Amino acid sequence: MYTRIEICPKYGFPDTTGIAIKSEIESLGIASVSEIRTAQVYVIDGNISKKDVETICQKLLSDPVTENYHVESHVQPPLCPPLAKGGIIGGVASDSQLKTHVVEVSRKPGVMDPVEATVLKGIQDLGLQVNSVKTARKYLITGDLTILQLNTISIKILANTTIENIYFIEEPFPPAKRSVIKAVGTRPGYIISTEEPPIYEKHTIKYAFNKIVVPLLDARDEELQEISLKGQLSLTVEEMKAIQAYFANIGRNPTDVELETIAQTWSEHCIHKTLKGIIEYDGKLIDNLLSSTIMKVTEELNKPWCVSVFKDNAGIIKFDEEYNVCFKVETHNHPSAIEPYGGANTGIGGVIRDILGTGLGAKPILNTDVFCFGPPDLSLDKIPDGALHPKRVFKGVVAGVRDYGNRMGIPTSNGAIFFDERYVGNPLVYCGTVGIIPKGCCQKEAKKGDAIVVVGGRTGRDGIHGATFSSVQLTKDSSALSSSAVQIGNAITEKKLTDVLLVARDKGLYDCITDCGAGGLSSAVGEMGKDLGAVVDLEKVPLKYEGLSYSEIWISEAQERMVLSVPPENLNELMELFGDEDVEATVIGTFTGNGKLHLRYDGQTVAELGMEFLHKGLPRLKRKALWSLPNYPESKLPKKENYGDDLKKILSSWNVCSKEWVIRQYDHEVQGSSVLKPLQGLNNDGPGDACIIAPVLGSKRGVIISNGMNPKYGDIDPYHMAASAIDEALRQIIAVGGNLEEVALLDNFCWGNTAKPECLGSLVRTALACYDVAKDYGTPFISGKDSLNNEFHVGDRVISIPPSLLISAIAVMPDITKAISMDAKEPGNLIYIVGLTRAELGGSHYYHIHGYTGNSVPKVDTKTGKMVMNALSKATSKGLVRACHDCSEGGLAVAAAEMSFAGGLGMNLQLSKVTIDGSISREDEILFSESNTRFIVEVRPECQKKFEKILYGVPYGLIGKVVKDKTFTIRGKNNKILISENISDLKEAWQGPLRW
Repeated sequence: MYTRIEICPKYGFPDTTGIAIKSEIESLGIASVSEIRTAQVYVIDGNISKKDVETICQKLLSDPVTENYHVESHVQPPLCPPLAKGGIIGGVASDSQLKTHVVEVSRKPGVMDPVEATVLKGIQDLGLQVNSVKTARKYLITGDLTILQLNTISIKILANTTIENIYFIEEPFPPAKRSVIKAVGTRPGYIISTEEPPIYEKHTIKYAFNKIVVPLLDARDEELQEISLKGQLSLTVEEMKAIQAYFANIGRNPTDVELETIAQTWSEHCIHKTLKGIIEYDGKLIDNLLSSTIMKVTEELNKPWCVSVFKDNAGIIKFDEEYNVCFKVETHNHPSAIEPYGGANTGIGGVIRDILGTGLGAKPILNTDVFCFGPPDLSLDKIPDGALHPKRVFKGVVAGVRDYGNRMGIPTSNGAIFFDERYVGNPLVYCGTVGIIPKGCCQKEAKKGDAIVVVGGRTGRDGIHGATFSSVQLTKDSSALSSSAVQIGNAITEKKLTDVLLVARDKGLYDCITDCGAGGLSSAVGEMGKDLGAVVDLEKVPLKYEGLSYSEIWISEAQERMVLSVPPENLNELMELFGDEDVEATVIGTFTGNGKLHLRYDGQTVAELGMEFLHKGLPRLKRKALWSLPNYPESKLPKKENYGDDLKKILSSWNVCSKEWVIRQYDHEVQGSSVLKPLQGLNNDGPGDACIIAPVLGSKRGVIISNGMNPKYGDIDPYHMAASAIDEALRQIIAVGGNLEEVALLDNFCWGNTAKPECLGSLVRTALACYDVAKDYGTPFISGKDSLNNEFHVGDRVISIPPSLLISAIAVMPDITKAISMDAKEPGNLIYIVGLTRAELGGSHYYHIHGYTGNSVPKVDTKTGKMVMNALSKATSKGLVRACHDCSEGGLAVAAAEMSFAGGLGMNLQLSKVTIDGSISREDEILFSESNTRFIVEVRPECQKKFEKILYGVPYGLIGKVVKDKTFTIRGKNNKILISENISDLKEAWQGPLRW
């Protein structure tokens, strides 16, 4: 028996969801919607009394102050009153009436909904028993709309048809039998016509075992390619031929799950075969780009505080005598393109599990995120078929990261957002997590005879082919063809898993741990057992629902799962511990020691592969790389009398403007370790440079996290883009009071199709810069990740992302009491610029607002840069610096303006005092150049001599003062005013664009 419950805001209370949706509809150019009311729908399967239903509604599902509830045929009180005077709900309206259209959205069968599990648990906690709970969202849209407009609203705003079904319903209240009508659609199959919406559907189809053998041995090249394509294996002909040869040698055809296992293990996402391949570049052969650059510099620097690099789920560095800290940044680009909320949700969930799977398990203490989207105001006619609007992607991604991090109780305190039209169809979602781990728990090793235990969430169809899907380009059909690759996270399950894992770690109950990330159990068990071998009984894996095949069970990337290697003598205690905390734990196999991966289903062998071939049989990729310096038109901008409007235009540009709308959604205070947060200043709304946390409460030692990235520089020269990204990440650490003594870097390459020589050439040039600059600054890399083939194909058109390198930095700060923020502090204080300004406007925001790219990309002078950073960190450690802000996007004018309005104080600055390199004839070049390794520094007058003494031999200039007046002024030659703006106007320009 089904009981349908609808919860909605009481009349008279604002329907905030409806108001937000109405705004989104208006942004589509549809102005005929007068009001939207929304309801959350719950369908409970179970024999429960009317009294029990009332208890569930009143104590669990609704807020009696602000919400009403409606239960099937009886109302307590009405769901929603008439939405417009004289209007009706459903039916056919007269000419003088506005019709209310009813749209209902529910998850497709097999798509996980964490709300369902939470409600089911809540009902059980009330002492009631039901079979299941399903949910949906209901929208009552009042307005004069055509069916086509209603379709547009539904597929562009209300639902994601990759994971959800949409239903247009004739009546707003559910009678005994509801009618569902099918409307005209722009894409076939996205609305299903049925007598009953599948919110009532359950998974009742049982799996009938059928071992599938793939005829590979006699396949010709074109047939091998077809097998790879149809199976979504993302393997080349050469790779398929290597697999063919392996099975020919053992005298049989492979099973489907054997091919799937190899495909997951050999995917670009998992094994980084491009960076590890052989590349011909500039007349030389590079054997393994990764080990020749990123890993090589770490080996040569040989820092004693690097504990574990490039061999675990995250890099580990020393923190103090008792603890180490670890850091990992992942990407979740393709999933976020087709389902932004779920893609980002599981992106942050996955990197948290990377930290849990580092060593014997670290405690997650901080999240970071960096996003790249198309412009939020992009017109609909520029959105390719099959792609979501950037604003929708933006909102979905932010919500996904927000919900997961906040529910896990982990502060999200560092990040950045970039916008470029080339990210349309292929957004970038970088998610990072920092963890703390006891020194004695940093090594792990599975042992022969250990039980294989899967713990945490159950396995479903979500996330199938995720690793291989992430290794290929996107097309307009990706959302339909790869919908099974979408995962939906459940942060509450992962939070419970996290807490009990750390207890089990401290009890020493397991030998090894890793997460079920890309490739699911296939990768997790395969990696843990690569030196041992393993036997797994797939029917023992706990499932979300019946009907999964053995292959689906093995490769599913369903979330919140970890794999443990547990000594037999510890099994009972471990199982009892997990049971007491209501976290599922199941023994699914054993690490054998015979070098074979053996999979069984109900006692029948479905796979038997040699671990040697699985992990070392991949043919080396051989590619050619080319790169040539582009030549862009030079600027023809006239010199101006006043640059105030230019400053405000840069401040309000998408890449510079305030991201407060995003930042405020994240919890920065949870765990009580935040020292310096992302927003700073008089009203806590100025843009900080880096965040600082104190992971061990009571200790003065802290951790600084920063990042550097500027894809626009890569259009000119990816070498200098990479150099600038490293410099930016490092100078942010210096700006908040850190130093270069113990700084480690992480690299995340997101590139287009590296099968194209020009694209691969830019990647090679970037990696070479990473080696050169990190070596000069003495900052080793400890971890990284690449995401290639970030292209969107629609017809003959290919949209490739710009070369996008994210550099993340982690530094140990000896004394957090030396931390400084970026906001101006006191009238009368001196303002310095430290570092050299050059005529480097190439790729700058100043050029961008005027439609230019330019050629003079900012370069890094590591010798001078290191002197500047070391001198400034010394001054900070002696308490001589009141505020500091690094010069990055927008240059000197933007950095100083941000300091000024963040502190609520004005500034008087003089360009003639700026230290320049060479001759600069134009004042706009000094104002807006984005030269590297520069800082705007505030110093008290009484500290002037000491500060300047420390900076002896370093380029600096005393350029002005902080003033009580609320005017930000910059003067040029002959004391002529170039900028004179009220700081309130500057702040409004900066805050306005994303005040959503």
